[in-house]
Amino acid sequence: PGERFLPLAEIRTDAVLSVDGAARLSSSEVDFAFVVWRSFPERLVGFAARSHSWDAARRRWGSTAARANRFSMVLTDAAVYHRYYHSLFTHSLPPALRELVDGRAACEDVLMNLLVAAATKLPPIKVTQRRELGEPGGQQVGAGGGGTRPPAAGGSPPPHDCLDPLARWFGYMPLVSSQLRLDPVLFKDQVSVLRKKYPRLEKP
Repeated sequence: PGERFLPLAEIRTDAVLSVDGAARLSSSEVDFAFVVWRSFPERLVGFAARSHSWDAARRRWGSTAARANRFSMVLTDAAVYHRYYHSLFTHSLPPALRELVDGRAACEDVLMNLLVAAATKLPPIKVTQRRELGEPGGQQVGAGGGGTRPPAAGGSPPPHDCLDPLARWFGYMPLVSSQLRLDPVLFKDQVSVLRKKYPRLEKP
């Protein structure tokens, strides 16, 4: 089984920063995401978002990364969340289900989002970002260290291939859609940068 979401003893902080090696986050982005998470510690707080929808013709759930006003998942290649979800992922899900997504980073993203949504009945939170992030992978950073997982041979399947069978296991679609994106105060306002806490977030 993969170690991406194991409740490792080395992670002693409540907050977990999950970062893929391809993600390029500035200190301002990480700091702002953590500030947001402190106000919503039960949520997944991330940068890259996806939305889900029901395909009536194929009678199955699918997801898309196309930019839209609504989203229901955030990728954990760059996200902040409570370490409790590592325990929930490891101990509340049957081993067969975890083995199904093991080594398939995009599918692990989907399963973690489904699990958190089922537990909280709430959507994730998207925060502003300077640039597009890479494809999902996995590295968790907490106090004292974290864990990494090598990519699966042949790459990960697109998440829409995982969403329908995983949702069927839950017996319903737990994902909750949202239109909320949180930006820093005065973000892109025409005021002096000296008044802004995160001016670097606005640089291209």
